Amino acid sequence: MHVLVLGGTTEARRLAELLVAALPEDARVTSSLAGRVASPRLPPGEVRVGGFGGADGLAAWLCTHQVDALIDATHPFAGTISFNAATAASAAHVPLLALRRPGWVPGRGDDWHPVGSLEEAARALPALGRRVFLTTGRMGLAAFAGLDGLWFLMRSVDAPEPPHPARMEVLLERGPFSLDGERELIRRHRVDVLVTKDSGGAATAPKLAAAREAGIPVVVVRRPPVPEGVAEAGTPERALDWLRGGPGAQPSG
Repeated sequence: MHVLVLGGTTEARRLAELLVAALPEDARVTSSLAGRVASPRLPPGEVRVGGFGGADGLAAWLCTHQVDALIDATHPFAGTISFNAATAASAAHVPLLALRRPGWVPGRGDDWHPVGSLEEAARALPALGRRVFLTTGRMGLAAFAGLDGLWFLMRSVDAPEPPHPARMEVLLERGPFSLDGERELIRRHRVDVLVTKDSGGAATAPKLAAAREAGIPVVVVRRPPVPEGVAEAGTPERALDWLRGGPGAQPSG
């Protein structure tokens, strides 16, 4: 058996660990990383870095490398790759599973402002605060570049490139982050509004609890649409169950 995991996420690395430990010794587990992070945490098994050249390129790769199952464990905001995976899997007749972490849900005391895009988030900011904790990653900063009246604390794994806000301090850090650490960040930098994508998962969720405690609003960018008709699993363990049950079986959650 040859399993291709489209990843780079925490869940993808965990899935690769489970697959390497659980599958027979002659099975192949290949993780594909987009290559957007300079020094990614590599999962066990085989690793390839870089794009496939669209859906057609991915379909060709699936056939050439005799892939038996494809698991899309990419970031919820990766967007295009999920549609390419669905198209390629159908063309190559390879079973496909989407490993999608559940999104965040607002709780009591949260002041969330859902928006549909980074551009919409930028338009909402001036009415919500002046000192922004921006945790949407280094891609897409151009949406905030014109907000000269606001100050930004921007956190990402790698340094951003222009265009970006003129008044911006950059934190180069990789999660997971602690609640105490997020509290201190908000306090020390006098943050009065948080901007985040609905990435889900526990690694970066403490910022939401810290914002709730501080009583500051949170602008939450909703997830983009995903292909219809693709089997889904919410955890790496469920994805492993899907493989063990035979690709094509519907995961239970």
